[in-house]
Amino acid sequence: MDLSTKHSPVSGLFDAQHALLAKHPETNPFSLSDDQVAQYEELGYVSGVRIFTEEQCDVLCEQLAELTNPNNELNHLFHEYNSNESEDPNRVLFHALGAWRVASGFHDSLWNPAFTIPASQLLGGTVRFWHDQLFCKPSHHGGVVAWHQDYSYWTRSKPLQHLTCWIGLDESTEANGCLQYIPGSHKWDLLPITGLAGDMEAIQTVLSDEQKEQFKPVSIEMKRGEAAFHHPLLVHGSYENNSEFSRRALVLNSALDGVYSDTDESLLQGVPVVPKGETIEGQFFPLLYDPA
Repeated sequence: MDLSTKHSPVSGLFDAQHALLAKHPETNPFSLSDDQVAQYEELGYVSGVRIFTEEQCDVLCEQLAELTNPNNELNHLFHEYNSNESEDPNRVLFHALGAWRVASGFHDSLWNPAFTIPASQLLGGTVRFWHDQLFCKPSHHGGVVAWHQDYSYWTRSKPLQHLTCWIGLDESTEANGCLQYIPGSHKWDLLPITGLAGDMEAIQTVLSDEQKEQFKPVSIEMKRGEAAFHHPLLVHGSYENNSEFSRRALVLNSALDGVYSDTDESLLQGVPVVPKGETIEGQFFPLLYDPA
């Protein structure tokens, strides 16, 4: 079954989070603090937000093992599927879009209030799904994700009212290629695309002298099941995984309800065209959370 036809949870994987919210609706246990929101506005990110439990990570990793099998009979449902997107033949970077259509745990993660409530705070309203991603770096020879801004790949949707949530399915450290952010770079203009899985330093060719001076990476180390939310213009990337541990991550990309299509081509491979100027909605872009 293509789970994109189901716009509510299909399993009980996140029942604990839903029950906790139901028990404490007024205090809202998943809300970000004022300080966390202020950090996001100042630096372009907030990290260390607990999204999944250890047990939930275990289930997702079991399902992920099936999804990374190139012979999985449901892999045709992915919008993109790259067993290895690395440009270095000695490195591996698994990257795919559309896991929510294939596996129940990844599908239900979209409606997890530990994700949707912080997303609503940072977007400033009703949360609509944009698309998901899987990034997996195996131990010893995991590849890089080169410096980039997410919105440079999303200009087919306007206005710029998007949000990225990067969730670690493994502990993420400098050794295994954790996220790296350039704090404050979300206040820069949109930069040209210089590649996603190739030369880490290619971005330097499109930076101004002032931006080069501000280019001071910060390592975002997090525990398993923790997330970092970042602005779509924040420059980020991650280095190789030379450690003995894998580094697997789920990325949930969302947008404020009302974002519209700016193209007459398909927004994602295999998705019916949303005509230019029309609001993005429907089967493949469900509403996730309305704060009202």
